[in-house]
Amino acid sequence: MPIKVHNFAGVLGWNARKYLPKLSSASYLKLQFLSRRKQQEGYIKYFYNQPETPHPLVVNIETINRCNSTCEFCTANRNAEKRPYKRMEEELYYSIIDQLRDWNFKGHLTLYGNNEPWLDTRIVEFHKYAREQLPEAFIFMSTNGLLLDVDKVKSIIPYVDQLIINNYCLDMKLHDNVQVIYEYVKAHPEEFKDVDILIQMRYLKEVLTNRAGSAPNKQATEKVIKETCLMPYTDMWIMPNGKLGICCCDNFEVTDLADLHNVSLKDGWNSEPYKKLREAIKDGRQNYPFCKHCDFIDAGLRMDAVNDILKHSDKMHGARQSLFRK
Repeated sequence: MPIKVHNFAGVLGWNARKYLPKLSSASYLKLQFLSRRKQQEGYIKYFYNQPETPHPLVVNIETINRCNSTCEFCTANRNAEKRPYKRMEEELYYSIIDQLRDWNFKGHLTLYGNNEPWLDTRIVEFHKYAREQLPEAFIFMSTNGLLLDVDKVKSIIPYVDQLIINNYCLDMKLHDNVQVIYEYVKAHPEEFKDVDILIQMRYLKEVLTNRAGSAPNKQATEKVIKETCLMPYTDMWIMPNGKLGICCCDNFEVTDLADLHNVSLKDGWNSEPYKKLREAIKDGRQNYPFCKHCDFIDAGLRMDAVNDILKHSDKMHGARQSLFRK
C-alpha cells in the first residue's frame, strides 16, 4: 500500500502523551537511551576507524526558517518564532546539491529543518534538481500537511522516495485536507506506487525532548546528560544562512561549525569546530556546553542506517579475519 497511517502505540500511547506527558516523555527517553547505547558506541568507533571521514548519513537543508504550525514542543512554531526571517539563496542551494553530487552522496536527504517546507515556493523545483543530481540518494519530505492538497502531493512525488505527513492535532483525527489525500491515494494506488506516503498521527501539545533547552514546553534542567549523541557523526545540518549548525536542537541558530559561503561542503564537514565537537561528545554530552543538558534522541531512520553500516562493517571485518587466518 502506498499510504499508511501510523499512530505511535495506538490509543494507549495517545492518551499517555495527552494525560501523562512528562511521564510518557521520560519513559520513552530512558528506554531509547538504554536500547541505543551499544549502536551509538559502535558507530563512533567505526567513524574514527575509517581512513577518511565518513559521509554524513543524513543531510538536512532548511531552505526557509519559518513554520505555520503551533506545536508546543518547538520554538519554530508561529507563536514562538524568534529567528530573523531567512530564505536560502538559490545559488547556494544549487551549489550544495552539486557538491553532494561530486561527493558521491548516496545517503538520506531532506529539504527540511525547523520549518515547514511548503512555505518555500521553490520547494518542488528544489526537489526536482536534487533528484536529477542525486539519483541514488534517499530523498524524503517531512511536512505538517497544513498546506497540502492532492495536486501538491502529485507535484512532489516524482522527486521523493518518501513523503511524511505529520498530522498534528488534539482529537486523533486526520485534518480534512489530509483525509482527502488519504482517500485519493487509496483509490489511485498506481499513481503512487513509487513513493512511500506515511501519515503520522501527532499530538499537538506533546512533550518530547528539551531540545538543548529551547523547547517551549520542556525547559532543560541542570541535570547533566552523560550519554553520547550521534548527530555530529551522522547529520549535516544546513541552515538558510548557509552555516552548519550542530543539529535540529539549535532552534535559535547560534552554533556555527562552518559557513558554506566560505568553505566547501566537504571541508565544512571536516572543519576544526566539527572535529572538536565530535572529540568532546564521543564520551558524553557533558563535555560540550551546548549539549550537556540536552536529552534529544536520534531519529529512527538514522539508527536504521547506523545498524546497516555496522552489520556490513562486521561482515567485512569477519571476512578480513578469515583471510588472515588462512
